[in-house]
Amino acid sequence: MSLPPGFLEELQTRISLSQVVGRKVMWDTRKSNQGKGDMWAPCPFHQEKSASFHVDDRKGFYYCFGCHAKGDAISFVRESENVDFIEAVKILAAEAGMQMPERDPQAQAKADRRTELVAVMDLAVKFFGLQLRTGAGAAARDYLGGRKLSEETQARFEIGFAPDAWQGLWDHLTAKGVSEEMIMACGLAKASQKGGKPYDTFRNRIMFPIRDARGRCIAFGGRAMDPNDNAKYLNSPQTELFDKSHSLYNHGPAREAAGKGQPLIVAEGYMDVIALVAAGFGAAVAPLGTAVTEHQLQMLWRVAPEPIIALDGDKAGLNAAYRVVDLALPLLEAGKSLRFALMPEGKDPDDLLRAEGPGAVQALLDKALPMVQVLWQRETDGRDFDSPERKAAFDKVLREKIKLIRDPSIRGHYGQAIKDLRWQLFNPRRSAPNAPRFKAGKWPPPPTARASTKSSLLVASGDHAQTHMREAVILATLISCPSEVEAFEQRLERMECLDPTHARLRDLILRHGVSGQEALKAQIEGDLGPEPLEKLMALPHVAIAASVRNPGEAEIASMTLSEELTKLEAQRGLSAEVSEASEDIDGLADEAMTWRLGQAAEARNRAVRSEQEDRAEYDLGENGARIKRDEKEQFDELLGKITFSKPGR
Repeated sequence: MSLPPGFLEELQTRISLSQVVGRKVMWDTRKSNQGKGDMWAPCPFHQEKSASFHVDDRKGFYYCFGCHAKGDAISFVRESENVDFIEAVKILAAEAGMQMPERDPQAQAKADRRTELVAVMDLAVKFFGLQLRTGAGAAARDYLGGRKLSEETQARFEIGFAPDAWQGLWDHLTAKGVSEEMIMACGLAKASQKGGKPYDTFRNRIMFPIRDARGRCIAFGGRAMDPNDNAKYLNSPQTELFDKSHSLYNHGPAREAAGKGQPLIVAEGYMDVIALVAAGFGAAVAPLGTAVTEHQLQMLWRVAPEPIIALDGDKAGLNAAYRVVDLALPLLEAGKSLRFALMPEGKDPDDLLRAEGPGAVQALLDKALPMVQVLWQRETDGRDFDSPERKAAFDKVLREKIKLIRDPSIRGHYGQAIKDLRWQLFNPRRSAPNAPRFKAGKWPPPPTARASTKSSLLVASGDHAQTHMREAVILATLISCPSEVEAFEQRLERMECLDPTHARLRDLILRHGVSGQEALKAQIEGDLGPEPLEKLMALPHVAIAASVRNPGEAEIASMTLSEELTKLEAQRGLSAEVSEASEDIDGLADEAMTWRLGQAAEARNRAVRSEQEDRAEYDLGENGARIKRDEKEQFDELLGKITFSKPGR
């Protein structure tokens, strides 16, 4: 079967070699660099344990340093699936969503026609380039000079000029023997509605040739010189060569620059791309007058794993960024995402370069936001969440967005990131003047205790020793059994800790408890250092918490938390009532005040009563753990029997 020219090249650009090979191998994560498309694994073609099989995803080639197997995606499928060339192409074409060319004698004719159309487009490129240097192009040259585009840059991008004439290009091409049908098929002319001669599509415009990844001119973009023109920018219509939703401006050169390590930047228009490239940002591309499409997004990811979207700093640019987020969410994969460099308000990359230079652009690229931050900004910007209903609606919107992510691992990480951001937004202590604040992933270091306060917990706590101990038990229990955090989340948020270190521990537990015990401990040690955690778990009155190690013991943890929180809340309720009563004591003490204090005291007594009842049923061991009294008595009785039944007694 004869394949038309360009089909295999298009197929190679649509597929990822690492994905094709990844179905047959297990990547060595320590040796591989997914971000650079540099992947290593044990060779699938011979038995080995070391990772000697190398895949260069950007170049589309593999090589084994052991058995010397090498090739591209087609050869890999042929060898691994034991199929012939055409069958391998069919497998990859189905994966890439491409239809195999039919067996017909006209296939070569179609390919020849595309070649002829490209030749006509090249003639148009030369014509527009010559027109820019004539007297008719003087205004266009002045405009380009005002935009600080050097002649070298103009030549690099083959910028030209379409004269203000109805048949300027038409007459030029027909004089060179190009048929009228070919000119129309290239989208360079339109049929007259009045029955006259066809007229040029582009008139009185600065012209930008649009080339595909192989460097062939497939279309044009034109900027109007007349400020009153209805269309400031105009692209070629869809043709046999050109589909704007499947094309990117500056695709080929950007792919080459990205392969050399430059960041892939997605700008909004031709002038932005040209200005970026001239300033040293060679891997810059632009969609062609439309919002980024799914196919363009896949094209971007084949060039770089994390393109940077750098759209204009106005409302339209921000809305375009939001549309890209919605488009990308269902398509996210490990190693494939987007970042967003938000331009200053009212400026695009070209404006910023001319005003402040490349350094300003680089600074924005360095601070590019991840997608989750842009998603959060869209849902929170300019909105108030001063009621439960608004908060619930906000949560629902975010949940629906996260559900769009198909990859379960990425979906989980997005959920955790949103939870962190939500915590910072709704944390009731975030506005307290002395509350600990989360900044750049680090909590401020705990205040250094004086030497005189280190010797005794009771001395450190003063009259609040019991409250301090209960806080310690609650925190230690949660650290030992973080699966209970979600069940007690609301009560923990209301828990006001006396000790600033306890307050920080509580906040870290609420934010990171869902990650599991080891991850939670690592986060605490990373933010506060190892000492606070070690001191907490070494306290004798938290021994019961330290004993909760197995999932089956979660019930013990739940009971402990419920009881200690209840006692803490009751004690604080009584303290609050006493405090209010002391403020009113200057007046006459009436029956209402007496009743309030009595109710608060009774609530406190009910909470403490459970502790006294526990003491009737439990004894404390030497390590501080509770032991059922009846079980202890049975065990002592058994020991006595064993002792007196020994031989010789």
